Amino acid sequence: MTNIINDEIIEYLGILTKLELSEEEREEAKRDMEKMLNYIGKLNELDTTGVEPMSHVFPIQNVFREDVVTNGDDSENMLKNAPVERNNMFEVPKTVD
Repeated sequence: MTNIINDEIIEYLGILTKLELSEEEREEAKRDMEKMLNYIGKLNELDTTGVEPMSHVFPIQNVFREDVVTNGDDSENMLKNAPVERNNMFEVPKTVD
């Protein structure tokens, strides 16, 4: 199947990309786009029966470690450093009106 890129499509793409192409550049772009579309069209000819869709070529797995608390609740010792403590929290001066 031949994909035909006409002048209207090139003009529209020029507007979208904010490019001003000379006539020679337009013709070259048309040829290049037709080649690309024809090549992509060949993919439709492939038999993909039994091939599962995938989002990545390589198998992806979570590489992050499990979120495990290692130091426990040491709030009593931390609150010993507070100049003022109330309800097991640091009390600080108001900073926003």
